[in-house]
Amino acid sequence: MAKWLAKTEPDECSIEDFADHPDKAIVWEGVRNYQARNFLRDMAVGDEIFIYHSSCKHIGIAGIVKVVRSAYPDPAQFDKKSPYHDAKSPPDKPRWTAVDMVFVKKLPRLIALDELRGVPGLEALPLVKKGNRLSIMPVSEAEWNIILALC
Repeated sequence: MAKWLAKTEPDECSIEDFADHPDKAIVWEGVRNYQARNFLRDMAVGDEIFIYHSSCKHIGIAGIVKVVRSAYPDPAQFDKKSPYHDAKSPPDKPRWTAVDMVFVKKLPRLIALDELRGVPGLEALPLVKKGNRLSIMPVSEAEWNIILALC
């Protein structure tokens, strides 16, 4: 099983949204960066994902979810009312991808970005590198275990 990190703004989708409905799959849609989209395509059922809250007062890793449906065409790209609508994405060859995720657990505490930046073994994690703005990124097994040990 692969490990991932997904950034989200908590007012759009937070670990609380997953925890409030632990058995309900949430569609992870709206990714409009090609590299991040390709990472979504690489996700498989059972892969675990750190949920990282960004663009908010308390920034950091808040919990874990898992993939329950692998990549499929992002329905929002065809919805004209959606902020993620893409008029140039053809239905017969959609350019954007979604996956479905469900709640696994909230972490005992939020692990802040500033803390992650100072942890040995996380230097290669894209999240801690300057200028990295990807919303989806892989996490190695070693990095995953280091992060969990911080809890």
